[in-house]
Amino acid sequence: MKPNVLLITTDQQHWNSIGAFNNEIETPNLDRLVKEGTTFKRAYCPNPTCTPSRASILTGKYPSQHGAWSIGTKLSEEEPTLSQAFFDNGYKTALVGKAHFQPLRSSEQYKSLEAYPLLHDLDYWRSFNQPFYGFDHVELARNHTNEAHVGQHYAIWLEEKGCENWRDYFLAPTGKMNKDEKYKWKIPEKFHYNTWISERTNKLLEGYRKSEENFFLWASFFDPHPPYLVPEPWDEKYDPEELTTPLRKEGEHAANPPHFQLTQEENPDFSSYKETSFGNIGHHSYAAIDERTMKKNMAVYYGMISMLDKYVGKILDKLDELGLTDETIVVFTTDHGHLFGQHGIHDKGGFHYEDLLKIPMIVRYPGLIPAGKESHSLQSLVDLAPTLMRLAEINAPEMKMAGVDQSNVWLGKQDTARDHILCEFRNQPTMVHQKTYVNKRYKLTVYYNQTYGELFDLEKDPNEFNNLWDQAEYQKLKKTLLLQFLWGQLGSEIMPMPRIAEA
Repeated sequence: MKPNVLLITTDQQHWNSIGAFNNEIETPNLDRLVKEGTTFKRAYCPNPTCTPSRASILTGKYPSQHGAWSIGTKLSEEEPTLSQAFFDNGYKTALVGKAHFQPLRSSEQYKSLEAYPLLHDLDYWRSFNQPFYGFDHVELARNHTNEAHVGQHYAIWLEEKGCENWRDYFLAPTGKMNKDEKYKWKIPEKFHYNTWISERTNKLLEGYRKSEENFFLWASFFDPHPPYLVPEPWDEKYDPEELTTPLRKEGEHAANPPHFQLTQEENPDFSSYKETSFGNIGHHSYAAIDERTMKKNMAVYYGMISMLDKYVGKILDKLDELGLTDETIVVFTTDHGHLFGQHGIHDKGGFHYEDLLKIPMIVRYPGLIPAGKESHSLQSLVDLAPTLMRLAEINAPEMKMAGVDQSNVWLGKQDTARDHILCEFRNQPTMVHQKTYVNKRYKLTVYYNQTYGELFDLEKDPNEFNNLWDQAEYQKLKKTLLLQFLWGQLGSEIMPMPRIAEA
C-alpha cells in the first residue's frame, strides 16, 4: 500500500521551541509526535529566508539552483516539483496556508499570482481552480498576523464564517497594517488563520478518506513569524519573567564580518549593502532593545507556538478519527529558524548562526519509522523531496535534485546519509552573498569577494561566540574545511542532461 504524506510546516520557528526538549514552553501535540516518531536534532534549512527555503522543499534543489534565491524572487512554474511528481503518480495534491513561491510585486516578465492587487481580488480566488506548482488544489493566504497582505482564500473563509468586518483585524484606519497593535491581537481565535488551516486541512482529509485516494497534503502555518501578535489568552500564557533570555557575550562581534557589527548600533546604516532597516540584513534592528521588551517578545513568540500546536493537534486527531494514521507519513518542520536576541540580533537574514539555520524536524510513520528516537544525523530541507519520493516508490526522472535520499536513515536502517550541510544567503547579487558548510563538528562561512568569514567549533563553542577565522592556530583547519566546502559544492551540482555519446 502506498503511503500518504502530510507535511506540516510552521514559519520561522526556532529549533529549541518544542516542549519535549524545552521545559519553558508547552507543545503537547508536537510532544506527541516526538513520542511517536523520530526527532532529527541536526536538521537545517538551505537558506534562512522564506521563499528560497520553501522552494527548496518543493524542488529538492538549493536556491542557487532553482532560482528563487531571495524574498522578492519567484520560483519558476517550469521547475519540476515534488507535488507534481506525486500528482503524476496518482496522488491528490493540496496546499493550505502559506505558499510564498512568488513575490508581492508583479512584472510583465515575471507575473505573480501572490502579488498586489490580485491577492485582494476575492472573486478571482473564489473561482481559482488551476494547478499551482503541481498542487491540484490550493487554499492560500499571504499575511503574517495583521499584515495588510490578507486576502485570497483566507479572507473568503472569514466572510463565509460571518466575519464581515474582517478588515478591522488587519488594517489601521489608514488602510495600512496597524503597527501600533502589539502582543494581543484582537481577532477572535475562531477567526484566526490557525483555525482556518486546520479546518480546511481536515476537510480535505475527510474527502480523501471518503474517495479512498492517496494524498500529498501540505498544511502550511504562518506563525510564529513576527510580528509578535496572538489572540488572547495565548498572549499571556507565558510570564516573561520566568523565561530564560538568549545568551549574549560582550564584544563577541569584534572578529565577525562588518554587517554583524552594524546590528549592534542603535540606528544602523545598511545603505552600503543596498538595504534598509526593513531588509533582510539587520532586519528591524533591535540593538537598543531592553531586557523587559525582549522577554515579552519571547513570551508572545512562545504563545504563538503553543497556539499553533493546538491546531496541529486537531489535524493529528483527524488522522486518528479517519483511520489514516498508520497509512500516513507525517513530517513536521519549519522553513528556517529565528533570532530573538541571540547575539544581540533579531529576526533573520545573513547571519548563519545555528539559531537561524537549524530547524525542528519530526517524522512519524507508525511501524516503520522508529518511535521515540532522537537522531543526530545531518538533515536538510533539500532532502525532503527525494526521501518522500523514495518512501512512496515514486520515480520522477525529470526531477534532477541535489538533495540526499534519507529514507534509510528515517527508517532506522542506517545512521547517516550525508556528512555535511550547505546553506546559502544573498540579499543582492553581489552584496552580502554567503555560503556555509557544516559538518559534524565545525561550521565555515565564506563571503563572495571578501577575505573575512566565520569558523566555529560547534563542539567546544556551541553558542558560537568565538570566531576562529583569523586565529593563527586554526589556519590549517580552515584550509582543510575550505577544501571540504569546495568538494561539497562540486558534489551538489545538478547535471540536467544525460550524456548519450562519447563525442
